[in-house]
Amino acid sequence: MKLTVSEEDALSRLDLFLAESDEMPDLSRSYIQKLIKGGNVLVNHEMARNSRKVMIGDEVEIDIPEPEPLHIEPENIPLDILYEDDDLLVVNKPKGMVVHPAPGHPQGTLVNALLYHCRGSLSGINGIGRPGIVHRIDKDTTGSLVVAKNDRTHAGLAAQLAEHSIKRVYNAIVWDNIREDNGTVNAPIGRHPADRKKMAMNVKNGREAVTHYHVLERFGKYTYIECTLETGRTHQIRVHMTGTGHPLLGDAVYGARKGCEHFEGQTLHARVLGFVHPTTGEYMEFEAQLPPYFQKLLTLLRDDPDHSF
Repeated sequence: MKLTVSEEDALSRLDLFLAESDEMPDLSRSYIQKLIKGGNVLVNHEMARNSRKVMIGDEVEIDIPEPEPLHIEPENIPLDILYEDDDLLVVNKPKGMVVHPAPGHPQGTLVNALLYHCRGSLSGINGIGRPGIVHRIDKDTTGSLVVAKNDRTHAGLAAQLAEHSIKRVYNAIVWDNIREDNGTVNAPIGRHPADRKKMAMNVKNGREAVTHYHVLERFGKYTYIECTLETGRTHQIRVHMTGTGHPLLGDAVYGARKGCEHFEGQTLHARVLGFVHPTTGEYMEFEAQLPPYFQKLLTLLRDDPDHSF
């Protein structure tokens, strides 16, 4: 892979330039630093240090080694399937389940369960580590997710994601009262400049991100909302609502840590998913009912709107 340094990126550290580039795969800055130290990155055909300042017109060549073979075991994990046919299935992902294997989560993921359920009949577009996975939701986000059983279906669904035509509606509980009944957050989202595990608004190289929200119910210290995604950036709703001053209840990463010990992550549920079936051309829409923990939380807040967590 080759990159050319633009005027905007001039005088950036080499490792930071690569970490923030939209053309690079999603690699951690520490991994990029290892590539540079290992001689896998050349600047103008010469080895360089992590701290080197890149200049306008510099040509940066990156050689990313092939990943070690990954063997993922099928696991007989029950799935809540909302719909299934020969081309795809829609699942209701539970809280706490990681979508695909990653460091620290080699087993018990949605992919492990899908490999068992589908007997290997999954698309391979996203590689052996993410068979069938067209889009993701966070480990602690619940709700609807579409999975492709073949590459043709995967490509059709991915095209709809790219053109923002897939309907995705989420329910969430946020801190404090939102005054207006409806609102839109239109702010680019990109990788956080200091923490590669987080996303941030209005950062350099951020990508367009639009979230529409509607108030469903107000409590004393909290607001129950519905969010419709126009785009689908990583952590989009969590980042955007934090930017409005109303972080999601239970979100210790982007919001207040106060009370987070009572939750297993943010209160966010992917309730509605709608798309055109790539084979039949029919529009299909699915709804994942609120999980029990979410329903109990709403009941608690209705009984005690000023409840302190």
